[in-house]
Amino acid sequence: MDRPPSVDELARSLPNCDLPHAVLVEVARSAIKDGTHDRFPALVEQRRLRLLGPVINATGVLLHTNMGRAPLAHQTEAQYSNLELDLTTGQRGSRQRAVGELLATAAGAPAAMVVNNCAGAVMLALAAVAAGGPVAVSRGELVEIGGAFRVPDVMAWSGAQLVEVGTTNRTRLNDYRAAVEQHGAVAVLKVHQSNYRIVGFTEETTVQALASLDVPVIADIGSGLVDASCPWLEGKPPVWLEGEPAARQTLKAGADLITFSGDKLFGGPQAGIIAGRSDLVQRCQRHPLTRALRPGGLVLSALQETALAYLNRDGARIPFWQMASIRLADLEQRATQILSLATAEASARGLRPPTMELSTTEAVPGGGTLPTVTIESRGIRLLGNHVDALRQRTIPIIARVEDGGTVLDVRTITPHSDEYVAAALGTLGDEASP
Repeated sequence: MDRPPSVDELARSLPNCDLPHAVLVEVARSAIKDGTHDRFPALVEQRRLRLLGPVINATGVLLHTNMGRAPLAHQTEAQYSNLELDLTTGQRGSRQRAVGELLATAAGAPAAMVVNNCAGAVMLALAAVAAGGPVAVSRGELVEIGGAFRVPDVMAWSGAQLVEVGTTNRTRLNDYRAAVEQHGAVAVLKVHQSNYRIVGFTEETTVQALASLDVPVIADIGSGLVDASCPWLEGKPPVWLEGEPAARQTLKAGADLITFSGDKLFGGPQAGIIAGRSDLVQRCQRHPLTRALRPGGLVLSALQETALAYLNRDGARIPFWQMASIRLADLEQRATQILSLATAEASARGLRPPTMELSTTEAVPGGGTLPTVTIESRGIRLLGNHVDALRQRTIPIIARVEDGGTVLDVRTITPHSDEYVAAALGTLGDEASP
């Protein structure tokens, strides 16, 4: 039996690899131990693919959780910022103030603050407002938010005591009132059913009705639609947003606090936003959990950029809204151009172009928002399953298989990637007959 190479010899056997030598040593050591050193190049490639890097989303899922939800472009120079420096006094300031003020204005709230994600926002709001007391939640809103995290778990982490009210499909105002009067509930939590729907014999209590109770109402609106009227877009709001709760309208209806995600319909980085009554936001800011949940300067800077785009009514500066509002005629034109370029690429390589055609597709919002909602779109359909070949490109292209074919939805492909996608499709053909 051949003796395996030394760890160092194996690690140095790929001179053109761009991974650090320490990583190659780690892979080599594991490969020799497992007896798989003959597969070292493939194992190194598997290790490289675990690094974070760009991908092209051709799935038609606008907020794809596996691909970071809302696409975001944000750059900053290597320099200091006034993150916690009050430039008017020269004294220490608050990292929440600048972005919090912008978010409050955008949402029509007296005050706002930022934590690292929406689950953290809900947990902090409950911990600060309920302070360990009972909180009423409808049984129909005890949802699992993904990754096996559930509303009852988040409540338990906050220290609040869960008081279940109503039934899975019907919860009335009197159910909440009984929780306040009979069980001493000190707050009400209303959770948007953002990732599923209950239809049929149903009834839920509105925020406006809950506001009649003599306790704070915390509304988790989830996906982060700022304003139902979408003033940052030209024309009317997209029809697929109908029924989605929005920050401005939920607060106007009487919610004392709202929580929502920064990387869903808001279109910014991963973050959790708390907005509403100044005294309750201040109570959240003073809570010890705030230190553990606070975001860094990069997140706040990206949120500031997104908030300014909203306040300037400039939806074109928010990549998510660019994707969501692009016209079908423009999508069809881009898909047609990709097909043309792909055919030319295959011809230049001496290949027979793959069987492909323009396709009417259905995109979805994704990211646990607006279940059952689809958005008409356009794409390209290829005969056969090519998802593995596309995913193995230098910049992976993530497509989907549908009815035995491969579908690439152009709505979620950024325009600057069109030529790259076309070139990739052009390499999928068979060798042309002589």
